[in-house]
Amino acid sequence: MSDISEKIVSTIKDTVRELYGIEPQERMVMVERPKDPKMGDYSTNIAMRLGKTVGKKPRDAAEEIVAKLKEKLPEASDITIAGPGFINFAVSGSALSSCINKILDAGDAYGHSNAGKGQKVLVEYVSANPTGDLHCGHARGAAWGDSLTRVLKAAGYDVLREYYVNDAGHQIDVLAESVFSRYCELFGRAYPLPEDGYHAADIIDVAKLIREKDGDKWLDADEEERTEYFKNMGIEMKLDAIRQDLALYRVAFDSWVHERFFYENDNARINAILKKMEDKGLTYEKDGALWFKSTEFGDDKDRVLRKNTGLLTYLTPDIANHAYKLERGYGKLIDLFGADHHSYVTRMKCALAALGYDKDCLEVDLIQMVRMVSNGEEVKMSKRTGNAITLRELCEDVGVDAARWFFVSKEVGTHMDFDMDLAKQKTNDNPVYYAQYAYTRMFNILHKEDTPVFAREESYPLLTQEKEMAILKQISEFPKVVADAASARMPNRICNYCSALAREFHSYYNACKVNDPANPGLTNQRMGLVHAAMITMKNALALIGVDAPEKM
Repeated sequence: MSDISEKIVSTIKDTVRELYGIEPQERMVMVERPKDPKMGDYSTNIAMRLGKTVGKKPRDAAEEIVAKLKEKLPEASDITIAGPGFINFAVSGSALSSCINKILDAGDAYGHSNAGKGQKVLVEYVSANPTGDLHCGHARGAAWGDSLTRVLKAAGYDVLREYYVNDAGHQIDVLAESVFSRYCELFGRAYPLPEDGYHAADIIDVAKLIREKDGDKWLDADEEERTEYFKNMGIEMKLDAIRQDLALYRVAFDSWVHERFFYENDNARINAILKKMEDKGLTYEKDGALWFKSTEFGDDKDRVLRKNTGLLTYLTPDIANHAYKLERGYGKLIDLFGADHHSYVTRMKCALAALGYDKDCLEVDLIQMVRMVSNGEEVKMSKRTGNAITLRELCEDVGVDAARWFFVSKEVGTHMDFDMDLAKQKTNDNPVYYAQYAYTRMFNILHKEDTPVFAREESYPLLTQEKEMAILKQISEFPKVVADAASARMPNRICNYCSALAREFHSYYNACKVNDPANPGLTNQRMGLVHAAMITMKNALALIGVDAPEKM
């Protein structure tokens, strides 16, 4: 919340205690900005929420509350009652403008809070198999996951960003065989490409790098040794490419956990989990396979942990992985998975509950499909390669800023059309351009040659124009917006905030002259307002990984 809204909330609580001798619950006192500014700067429905509790009609309770609030809240220039009992607050200009110095003092930290109270949160996202390039589906999850972790950190959560590398199992065996097939081709020797092998050109690139490094050493090598080597080289090179693409996309991770880790020392961690489940009576043998009694925890059917072939299912190491996350002290786990993992969520929650953990410690956000659209038609393939559009190609085509904004602006659980033509436009129709242009305007106002040097003031009483008030309300609410976005796991709210602040500032820019040589006092205070708005916009854009350009 802003300082003003926090003061209103605390004063309402004090008033309720004094009038009625009750302790208002946290959720009972809601203070919001009305959609219609004519209704005031802030509004609360506390009187309607209290009505039955205190045995009064909401409007009668509102009259009693307002009488006390007028005594206790000097920041409000007026407090009125509307409708059945809404209480509306008009805040004085001096109270609103007090946020300017607060923002100037906080700088890059403005918007940060301790709302999360240091709660340890582990967020897993992207986690694409190291068998090919990242594509647009990965791009959506990467932008959302990275922005979410930025917002969580700003709101005071202790966040670990994790990438789970699926580097074990059949798909990695196929990767090794695919690379070896291409390696043999380079020496004119035929070796069949697996039926479900990887055909992309980057597999050939890996084979060429191995040839440059080792020559023909592996053509007649021991099969087991060769397979292990090609697995390691393939994984290492593909992961390196993934890291480079993510770096271009401004996405970083604190931790890379490999599936192979759980198979080390003769499957020590996996076996420990299976033993724990066995000791709890959670498993049984049937048709030569090992089953988990997941129906006892709400699943629609029991799940296989080990097939009758002796091979583990995908679920088993994943259970070990999530247990490992909790072992490291992260009480809240957030996974970003593709929409096809819907049923997987239930079984993982059941597994955690079976192991004695709170199944609600795991939250999963499912990423819905993306359609890339150009000229009103879906674009499935890259014109350059004929394959699916990769993350790198998207960044090179529409730019990192536009790619990230467009993916983060739409709630991840909804299907979306990515308008590639709009993303490239340098017009106000493009929302990321519109927001960035507002920042550029702010910067240019403060850095023009004829602009006087800003001198900080104790207060800013000359800021009385309606559009100035609108900007002040907008920037003062930024910390609350960040905290709410973190709590709801919705970084798209930051995009909405940037658009709203940009709209308020463009309107102000077109209506008011900041640098007025005939009125140096007003000029200085307006410069303070622009400076505070510029800091706020830059910080907001940073939370979604978008640059704040000084020139456009």
